[in-house]
Amino acid sequence: MLRPYVFYPTPMQHQLVVILDYGSQTTQLIARRVREAGVYCEIHPCTFPPAEVAAMQPMGLILSGGPCSVYDDGAPQLDPTLLNLKQPGTGKPVPVLGICYGLQAMARTLGGEVEPSERREFGRAHLTAHADTPLFAGISDGSTVWMSHGDHLTRLPIGFATVATTDNAPIAAVAATDRPLVGVQFHPEVVHTEHGATLLQNFVLRLCGCRGDWSMGSFIEDKKAEIAEQVGDDHVILGLSGGVDSSVAAVLLHEALGDRLTCVFVNNGLLRAGEYEQVQATFRDGFHLDLRAVDATDLFLERLEGIADPEEKRRIIGHAFIEVFDEATHAITEQLGTKPRFLAQGTLYPDVIESVSFKGPSATIKTHHNVGGLPEELGFELIEPFRELFKDEVRAVGRELGVPEAVIERHPFPGPGLAVRHLGPITREGLALLQQADKIFIDELHTSGLYDQVWQAFAVLLPVQSVGVMGDYRTYEQAVCLRAVTSVDGMTADWAHLPHPFLGRVSNRIINEVRGINRVAYDVSSKPPATIEWE
Repeated sequence: MLRPYVFYPTPMQHQLVVILDYGSQTTQLIARRVREAGVYCEIHPCTFPPAEVAAMQPMGLILSGGPCSVYDDGAPQLDPTLLNLKQPGTGKPVPVLGICYGLQAMARTLGGEVEPSERREFGRAHLTAHADTPLFAGISDGSTVWMSHGDHLTRLPIGFATVATTDNAPIAAVAATDRPLVGVQFHPEVVHTEHGATLLQNFVLRLCGCRGDWSMGSFIEDKKAEIAEQVGDDHVILGLSGGVDSSVAAVLLHEALGDRLTCVFVNNGLLRAGEYEQVQATFRDGFHLDLRAVDATDLFLERLEGIADPEEKRRIIGHAFIEVFDEATHAITEQLGTKPRFLAQGTLYPDVIESVSFKGPSATIKTHHNVGGLPEELGFELIEPFRELFKDEVRAVGRELGVPEAVIERHPFPGPGLAVRHLGPITREGLALLQQADKIFIDELHTSGLYDQVWQAFAVLLPVQSVGVMGDYRTYEQAVCLRAVTSVDGMTADWAHLPHPFLGRVSNRIINEVRGINRVAYDVSSKPPATIEWE
C-alpha cells in the first residue's frame, strides 16, 4: 500500500520544474520529455496548494491538458497566484507553459474567453508560426502537431498575442508580451507532434533558464548519499524478486550501505524455469550481496490447491508471502541481535502519480500484481529509492551501476508469478508444462533477436484439453496460448506482430518437446480492451 504523498526535497536541490496535472492521460509524457532535456521535474495534482508549489522554488511551471471544459461547474481552475511566482536566486518571474486545457485555464484566469469549438479537433494538424519566439526555436513552419480538444480560445487575455496557428485553429499558440507566459493548444508531449520534444526543451532551457544538468549519474550519487544518511548505522531488508526494479534497487542500496543490506528472495514455486537458481547466482555470486533465498514452494502450492479464482489466488499468495517474509525477518533479527529498522521496495513514480491524481486512483481492474506491499504492523520504515523515477530511468540507473543487460531488459513479471498464467486450479504438473512452454518461447525470442522488440511475452496454460494426433495415436492434452505485446509503459499495448515462421517454429518445438501439450494458440488482442495478463 502506498503512503500518502510526502514532498521530498529535489535531489541535491537540482533545478525543478513543476507540472500540475489537470487529468490528462499524457501528463507522464510531459515529465519524460522534460527529464530527457536534463531537467528534474515533478508532477502534482492541480489541487496542490499554491503555497506549497511556491515553497518548492520551481524554475518553471507546466499546466497539463485535461478532460474537462474550463467553463463546466466543478472544473479545475488555475489559482492566479501561480502566475506570479519568482524564480529562486534571480527573483525573475517563473515561466508558465499551458498545454491544451492548461492554456485555456490560464487564459480564462487572465480574462480571456473559451468556448466550445464548432467541431472537435482530434488528430494531426500543420503548424504555422507567426512570431519569432524562443518557444519555437528550431521548429519549422508546416511541422506536424497533435490536436485533441473540443474547446478553443475565442478571445485572448489583454497583453497576449497569437504566435502560431493551424488551418482549423486560429489560436494554436500564444505568448504574453510582458511576462514569460506561453501556451499551446496542441500536445507537444506525444510522439505524433513532430518537434514536441524540442518545444518542451526550449521551454525549460531557453525560457526557464534551467541548466539541464540532471542525469542518472547525478541521481545515483545523490541517492546513495541520501540513503547512507537516512539509514545511519541501522540495517535494511529488501524483498528481491529478480525483476528490474528490485534488482537495480538492490545494487544501488548495496553500494550505499554494504553489509547493512540483506535481501530476501522467496521461491513461491511460481517462478519461471531456472529463475530461483539464476537470481541467486546473479546477486549472491555476481554482486556479493547478503541474499537469503527461501524455498517456500510447498507452502504456496498447498494453499493454492483447488483454487481457480484469480483474485483468491492473489490473496493467498499475498498472505503467504507476508508470512514467509516475516519468518525470514525474525531469522535475520536473531542473527543481527536487533531488528532491521528499514524495508526497501521498488515503488516507481507512476505509482505515486496515480495515488495523488486529483481525480483519484483509476478504477481497479484487478488487484495489483506486486505482492511486495507489506503491512504497516510489521514495523518497518520505508526506503523507496526510485520513488521519483520512471521505468526507463530505473533501467538507465541499472546500466550506470553495471547491472547485467539481461536483468535490465527483462520483461515485466507479475508478483503472483505463474499463478495468473496457469488458468484454473494450479497443479504441479500444470506448472511444469507451463514453465517448459514459456522457456521455449522466451529462448526462441532471444535466438531470433526479437526479445527486445516486445514489451512482454509469455505462455498461458489454458484450462482446456483438445484432441490431437501424434503419429498414429489420438491425444487429448493441454493447450497453451502465447502472448506478446508491444508497449511504452504497459498502460496501453498492442499485440506483437511476430513473424509467422517464428510462431510456427515455437509451436512446433512446444508440441514436440513438452509432453502433455498438443495445441498452441497466439493471442491477437490489444490493451484495451484486453489486459496484458490473462488474469
